[in-house]
Amino acid sequence: MERGRVKQVQVKSIESLARGLEVLQLIQAAGAVSLHDLHRMSGIPKASLLRILKTLAERGMIWQRILDDHYIPSYSLSELANRVDRETRLVEVASPVLEALTGEVKWPSVLAAPRLTCMEVIEANTPRSYFHHIPLGPLGFKINMLRSATGRAYIAYCEDAKREAILDALRRTGRKGDLMAAVPEMVSEAIAITREQGFGLRDADFGGSYDEGRASHDDGRDSVGVPIIVGYSTVGAINITWAKKVLPRAQAIERFVGPLQEAAREISEGLMEAQNSFTQQSAGQKKIAP
Repeated sequence: MERGRVKQVQVKSIESLARGLEVLQLIQAAGAVSLHDLHRMSGIPKASLLRILKTLAERGMIWQRILDDHYIPSYSLSELANRVDRETRLVEVASPVLEALTGEVKWPSVLAAPRLTCMEVIEANTPRSYFHHIPLGPLGFKINMLRSATGRAYIAYCEDAKREAILDALRRTGRKGDLMAAVPEMVSEAIAITREQGFGLRDADFGGSYDEGRASHDDGRDSVGVPIIVGYSTVGAINITWAKKVLPRAQAIERFVGPLQEAAREISEGLMEAQNSFTQQSAGQKKIAP
């Protein structure tokens, strides 16, 4: 199937949606544009344009500048696009490293990215794992930030301002699984221990459920997580998960932490190389631009 094509089905397209997307694309391409210029470029009547613009503004996709009434694409859209680009690069670099990691340790891993109040699975090597019967993920799975090994690995090493924003948001979620955020001593202790060890471990009462304790939900597993740090920024975390009945925690730590930290370093180096390559290409394009 050609790129950009979708399977043809016997339904009609939504003309009003198509016009709205056309207007949004014009605004994004222009950066800032007046109602008159939008009318000229799109051929859409101004009355219809105003309805479209009002809808886009109400959805947070555009805003109107006071100085000249020009319409401008929302920063949130650019930030979302940037995040998608960053995480696509992260997954691309990390996937072969995770495959090699499970080939070495046999147990499965996930790659997770921060979502303010939680970590989210964006890649997993379970299909390549010898112990593939231990399902991890799926993609988009939300991981507890303060009680999981992966979450602790991230929050212990992320930038101070991000950590404070995360903790502030966690205190306001109202979720049972985030109550720890309201106890500063517990948070400080968990972060201090994680930094001292150089890796994150599950909270003693964490059995895999976001909200429930081990007494009501125990997946029979344990995990160790480490951060992925690029320069001064922590971009995510990876873990290794194993069955507790097969490996005691102390033995698993001795066996897994070294390979896991090495995998994180490889991912970090790969991301820096990719970023340097992109920067050099961009600089070269600027030099040859007319």
